[in-house]
Amino acid sequence: MRILITNDDGINAPGLAVLEEIAAGLAGPSGEIWVVAPAFEQSGVGHCISYTHPMMIAKLGPRRYATEGSPADCVLAALHDVLQGARPDLVLSGVNRGNNAAENVLYSGTVGGAMEAALQGIPAIALSQYLGPEMGDMEDPFESARRHGGAVVRALLDRGIWAGEDYRLFYNVNFPPRSAADTLPMRVAAQGFRRDTRFSCDPHISPSGRRFLWIKGGAQHSPTLPGTDAAVNLAGHISVTPMRADLTAHDVLSDLAERLA
Repeated sequence: MRILITNDDGINAPGLAVLEEIAAGLAGPSGEIWVVAPAFEQSGVGHCISYTHPMMIAKLGPRRYATEGSPADCVLAALHDVLQGARPDLVLSGVNRGNNAAENVLYSGTVGGAMEAALQGIPAIALSQYLGPEMGDMEDPFESARRHGGAVVRALLDRGIWAGEDYRLFYNVNFPPRSAADTLPMRVAAQGFRRDTRFSCDPHISPSGRRFLWIKGGAQHSPTLPGTDAAVNLAGHISVTPMRADLTAHDVLSDLAERLA
């Protein structure tokens, strides 16, 4: 198996090393692991691509490259330059440091990398490790993902649904903020919404007197509806959410057509 991996935390992120371990176990001794990841952190860039300016790419070692671009850029670079037409069997994105559940999905570069792979017609899975105060004494905050990631990906490859010729399915996986031993089984869950929190910005004045804004995320332990991704994670389960890049609100199409007729 030929596996391409990327992330949004950057080429030197510890979560990427965890994903390399997971990919190596899946690919086996005769497989190939290709790493194309951002040279610097790209958290929060979503499905952004470097459409209006070029990006530099550098080979760091055998099958290992860094780009100046986003995770989606990295997938494009891998498919149309690095791999020279030898398409991967699977794209894995992550393991993100922090959850990509609920509204975080819309901002996530980790999910953006998997989405681009799906748009290119390749099976793709985004993986993220939920963090929380109960993990404060853990030596390895990625323990749950490290221990259970291979089994989750293998289950999706063997028994998952990979339908779709246009906006094909891809998967978003979040591991709970618990130790590997305390992690509960997978639950298929819809994307949730944290109703009591929002992204925002916080103004600061620099020593030179200039005004800057820091973007702030909301509280990550705010509840989502029962059975949705963040709620499932906070209950200790691994969440598995099937996704498509199609943003159409299909549930209101007919009603809207009647209203506007």
